[in-house]
Amino acid sequence: MKFISLNSRGGNYLVVAENVAWLRDYENGQTQVGMVGGAPLLVSGKIEEIAASILAQANAPT
Repeated sequence: MKFISLNSRGGNYLVVAENVAWLRDYENGQTQVGMVGGAPLLVSGKIEEIAASILAQANAPT
């Protein structure tokens, strides 16, 4: 199980990488991150930036 960090304007999230289901562009430079079995998270950054960050963190050596 690999945890990744997602930054939000209201606080930061630490989520299990395998639980990220989808990304959706949102307003004001934010992205919704769909989570398996839960409500979507609203995080700071464009969809391309968030996708790159998730992949980089998930594929980083431990």
